Amino acid sequence: MVERVTERSDGVTAERVTETEGSTVVIERRGGGGSLLIGLALLIAVVIGAIYLFNQNSRENAKTDAVSTAADKVGDAAKDVGDAAKSAANKIQ
Repeated sequence: MVERVTERSDGVTAERVTETEGSTVVIERRGGGGSLLIGLALLIAVVIGAIYLFNQNSRENAKTDAVSTAADKVGDAAKDVGDAAKSAANKIQ
């Protein structure tokens, strides 16, 4: 029985071709999983980036709400001071 084996590799995929008497050809291929890992790593990076941006936006909204609440309180206090001044001025007259 005569058998001829040819092996090739491009660094990612390995191929082995075995030819035997009677024109039987067997081709075995292995590899190709590297692109799957790269795709998975990119997907994880996108998810982490989205979570970061969502949290950043939530923090900005919380800051804006805090500033608005403080401004409302300052406005209420100024109104109270104005009312007190008006009341005091009326008592003097």
